[in-house]
Amino acid sequence: MLSSIPAEKIYDGREVPCSIKHGQIIERALSLASGDFFVLINGHNPVPLRYQLDAEHPGKFSWEYVQEGPDAFAIKIGRLASV
Repeated sequence: MLSSIPAEKIYDGREVPCSIKHGQIIERALSLASGDFFVLINGHNPVPLRYQLDAEHPGKFSWEYVQEGPDAFAIKIGRLASV
């Protein structure tokens, strides 16, 4: 499935230092238009990021695993339509 996703829709965070990674990912998520998405690729399951997104922006984002390990996790993060 990853091969069908355009490169500009992918954020590969595996080499990004943890000290700035969450901020960059959240910034990218917040910049999405309603209905748009990007795919995060990470070296581990980014559950803390999901909790942070849900806590700071409840009900605004979808979270769908595209790949679950063992070497990488790919998560489709989408901006939900405003109600």
